[in-house]
Amino acid sequence: MSENPFGLSRVKHIIAVSSCKGGVGKSTVAAGFARALSAKGLKVGLLDADIHGPSLPTLFDLPSVGVHANEFKMIAPIEAEGLKLMSFGFLIGDAPAVMRGPIVTRYIQQLLLQTDWGELDYLVIDMPPGTGDVQLTITQSVRLTGAVIVTTRQTLSLVDVARGILMFEKVSVPILGVVDNMAYFVCDACQKKHYLFGEGHTLEERFGVKTLVEIPLVKDLNLGPYMAQGAQAMLNAVQAQAQAKNTIPQVSFDAGYIYLKFPDGKQVQVKNRDVRINCMCALCVSELTGKKLVDAGQVRPDIAPKEITPLGNYAVGITWNDGHSSGIYPYTMLQSLVK
Repeated sequence: MSENPFGLSRVKHIIAVSSCKGGVGKSTVAAGFARALSAKGLKVGLLDADIHGPSLPTLFDLPSVGVHANEFKMIAPIEAEGLKLMSFGFLIGDAPAVMRGPIVTRYIQQLLLQTDWGELDYLVIDMPPGTGDVQLTITQSVRLTGAVIVTTRQTLSLVDVARGILMFEKVSVPILGVVDNMAYFVCDACQKKHYLFGEGHTLEERFGVKTLVEIPLVKDLNLGPYMAQGAQAMLNAVQAQAQAKNTIPQVSFDAGYIYLKFPDGKQVQVKNRDVRINCMCALCVSELTGKKLVDAGQVRPDIAPKEITPLGNYAVGITWNDGHSSGIYPYTMLQSLVK
């Protein structure tokens, strides 16, 4: 009899692949990253955590497989394409999952903690869309190495990106980067990139986190090279986390200014009003043109933060006294406003 694997005890890194809005290709990216990591010779598992809309059986063409318990009375994952897979879809097939929140939470904990994952370098979790009970259950049940946010540049998606980043940061999960999905297509006639939602500001300028990869729309769905690029960028981000902690400034504020004090002794201050006017969130900047939607004349003269929340090693979130709270402010952006 072999040694009891104790669920996640031998999993080195757990990565959440998330999107707060459905329909942006999150599950395709999660599966693509898992395949790309496996192709590098890493031991990889993939958990489909979307109870109500499991995608993994379809993505791996496994519509009717049986799930059983092993000798340790743990769930044995399905092995395919060199990966260890688990999904609620393996348990219910095509039947709808009609259940309330507490039951969903119990199923997620069972799939996550009672699956015999064995020894893995990476476990990729395909998160359900949103920022609700399931997401909080996962972040509170295991220590995540980091999260990858999948989005498009469409306005509603960008608003939800900010919510997702804030959710993960509030539970101390680092954001490893953003995947800009369905970003562009290449015209057959001119062979140029055409961005579907406009070029405007980059996701890095808006949120301060790296864009791991821009994935285009392609006719044959041959996304392997893009998934490999994104997965490698994610690995680089994991390795860079420890080094980046040495560059995070201390942040404070008063009625007039926001202050940044860096570990190397550098100190800067920027006016509250300048920061509020230059908010880059989807409510304050047009994603198609990059034009500011904030009317400086309508910003109250006593504008000031009510709360500032550090976001990883790249930005802060600010709740303002005018009620605005969806903006994410990269340290690079704040420094650019110094006069």
